[in-house]
Amino acid sequence: DIRNRKTRYKSYFTSQTYSLDENLKEKRSYRSLIGISITDLYNLIGLTVIAIFVRLYHIELPTSVVFDEVHFGGFAAKYVKGSFFMDVHPPLAKLLITFAGILGGFDGSFEFKEIGDDYIEPKVPYVIMRLVSGILGIFVIPIAYLTIKLAGFSTISAFLVASLVIFENGLVTQSRLILLDSPLIAFTAFTVLMWVKFLNQEKRPFELSWWVSLAMTGVGLGITVSVKWVGLFTIAFIGLSTISGLWRLLGDLRVSLPLFIKHFLARALCLIVIPIILYMFFFVIHFAILQNTGPGDGFMTSEFQQSLRGHGMEDMPLAQLSIKHENTQGGYLHSHLHTYPTGSKQQQVTLYPHKDANNLWVIHNETDPEVPFNETNPTWIYHNAIIRLEHIVTKRRLHSHNVRPPVTDVEYQNEVSSYGYEGFPGDANDHWRVEITDYDKSDPESRERLRTLHTKFRLYHVITGCYLYSHKVKLPDWGFEQQEVTCVRGGNYKNTIWYIESNSHPKLPADAEMVNYKKPGFFKKFFELNQVMWNTNSGLTDSHPYESRPLSWMFLKRGINFWVQNNRQIYLLGNPLIWWASTFSILIFVVAKLVVVLREKRGYKDYLDGKKEHFESWSGLFFLGWCLHYLPFFLMSRQLFLHHYFPSLYFAILLIGIAFDFLTCRMSFKSRLITAIVILVASVYVFTIFSPLIYGNPWTKSECEKVKWLNTWDFECHVHHDNYEDYYAENPDVIENPDIIEEASITEFPEESTTEGAFNVEVPVESTTEGTFNVEAPEESITEGAFNVETPEEGVDHDEENVDANVRD
Repeated sequence: DIRNRKTRYKSYFTSQTYSLDENLKEKRSYRSLIGISITDLYNLIGLTVIAIFVRLYHIELPTSVVFDEVHFGGFAAKYVKGSFFMDVHPPLAKLLITFAGILGGFDGSFEFKEIGDDYIEPKVPYVIMRLVSGILGIFVIPIAYLTIKLAGFSTISAFLVASLVIFENGLVTQSRLILLDSPLIAFTAFTVLMWVKFLNQEKRPFELSWWVSLAMTGVGLGITVSVKWVGLFTIAFIGLSTISGLWRLLGDLRVSLPLFIKHFLARALCLIVIPIILYMFFFVIHFAILQNTGPGDGFMTSEFQQSLRGHGMEDMPLAQLSIKHENTQGGYLHSHLHTYPTGSKQQQVTLYPHKDANNLWVIHNETDPEVPFNETNPTWIYHNAIIRLEHIVTKRRLHSHNVRPPVTDVEYQNEVSSYGYEGFPGDANDHWRVEITDYDKSDPESRERLRTLHTKFRLYHVITGCYLYSHKVKLPDWGFEQQEVTCVRGGNYKNTIWYIESNSHPKLPADAEMVNYKKPGFFKKFFELNQVMWNTNSGLTDSHPYESRPLSWMFLKRGINFWVQNNRQIYLLGNPLIWWASTFSILIFVVAKLVVVLREKRGYKDYLDGKKEHFESWSGLFFLGWCLHYLPFFLMSRQLFLHHYFPSLYFAILLIGIAFDFLTCRMSFKSRLITAIVILVASVYVFTIFSPLIYGNPWTKSECEKVKWLNTWDFECHVHHDNYEDYYAENPDVIENPDIIEEASITEFPEESTTEGAFNVEVPVESTTEGTFNVEAPEESITEGAFNVETPEEGVDHDEENVDANVRD
């Protein structure tokens, strides 16, 4: 019988000197986060000190806006002002950045408009705002160490993993800027640590430490998903692990059904209820702060906008009017004095998200005579009424015909335009039939006739049999990137629904019934905002010069250019050695697992001893985390960047620690230690040679070109100087005060010396006030260079700002 074959191979763990007794012997000291050995304590302190230096070294540089600091710093400014904005990410990390800024005295006046905007002159407390990422980036190091230790692996492995996290260039870069990735990784790592601790308590259910670990895992899930929706992958990771654990409990006959239900409810409470409460709580804070109208309210429905200060709409009669689209974030039916470049070349009709005079129309009955608007008594518009819509500004009527739209050029779509002129009676292509589709239950009359806000309706084009329609497709530049409006046959039903938002008429009686939007409560605003976030996130499909696809991430094929200025640059790129080693650890797991499965299929009985099973279970858990944080990106069509791989990279680095123990388990302690040191020294060396891309340090073109190991790495070597002396000659500081021009004397130089370099300028004591020094020189000598100003120390007024000691060329 092939199933009774004896194994050919001895156990890999029978004669080793290395012991995995942390979990297997269940020492009490390893079941508690604070019950670590003195060696571990020293290691944690040493690693944290190193991490502080690496993460926070010259964190004040650059002194200008870098990459997405434009967005997240700008959101902090809007929080300070209370101006509503719309972002595709949940609010927690942005709230932390704002809180740090307020502690530093940030008043919201600096708007982070463009990359390269200076922080110094407007006195932005950007350093303390960057410290949010920096401090959370530091926390990842002890968390990674404790995760490996609590999973039952060696101290050497834990030290190696934590060190690799310290010297991973990409993680360092993200930890030094006002970005969201460092908080995301820190909270993901914290969640994994708490879950590992909980799994170690499985044999001691419902004790205090069991509850604490489970509840803190739920807290970790809540704060992770409140930073970025990538946290949903972390929820899936913990969820699948939970289902697996419950499945094992269900098969354990020692666990009664009531006890199993108790286990289930405990996990549901901690891993579902707690994260939901935390996620919603941060939105409560978000709405409480953002109470004023702002640049993001155009994404929201009018009901939502009505809840913001400064965006209130006056009560409207129940008829000059504005018609709003029900779907696609509610733009207004709009026309303007510009024509389509193709098709009928008639006046454009679009969907526009902002209030404007070009949104105003007048409804005429089909049989109305041409009587001026202000002389006609208003009448009701009932279901199935035939109407014409006249554009107030241009006096043209809403029109459609059997002509293809310029953008959505398909058979079932017709162009919609504004056609005619004042006094022109129009034609049958101006006729639309009103079909009421929904109404406000509190207003029964809105079921029978058009009522402002309360009635939802469709406009059916009588001649061609299509419905007035809009969708997310935007017109090109000639249409000012406004949304396309067409007439569709058989299109999305929701995209054909409209309602009247505003309505006025000079002959309405003063006591006419009035109506307004109902202000939504928290839950309605919460669900609406999250739906808009989801739709906007999925709609980020525009190309970007530094976007990349998931298949390239594992091999670090390209990075992201963050900042280039003053012959320096910051470019997001991982440590190639650590990155490729993490990919190798993934391959080791896959190959090892495949070998085990194939041997089992062939009938070999590789009875797992405790240590081998231990390797398999923990590596499988971290591999699952890597898969769930990586593979879903293959399904996304939106813009993706290298930094989306960072949570997966963290799991892959944890696997490096397991792979190290697996491959060196039969070595002596000394050999394993030497191996770890060699790996660490090599990683630190690679970190060092790429560090100018992290800190924006001086770098020469030749050194930059030498480390372009892959031709897909597109950091810009040409921006650097040819040698370091050129950096020393640079001086970007500026002095401004034209009142002391006469006081400066210039050292004369031979004509041949008037090239790029340093010019010494002597300034009398009495002239040492803040200002600009204009240096007069022969025309041929005015070349790019730095001018050093020597100022006697006693001439500086210390009650004022110190004079900047340089002159711009």
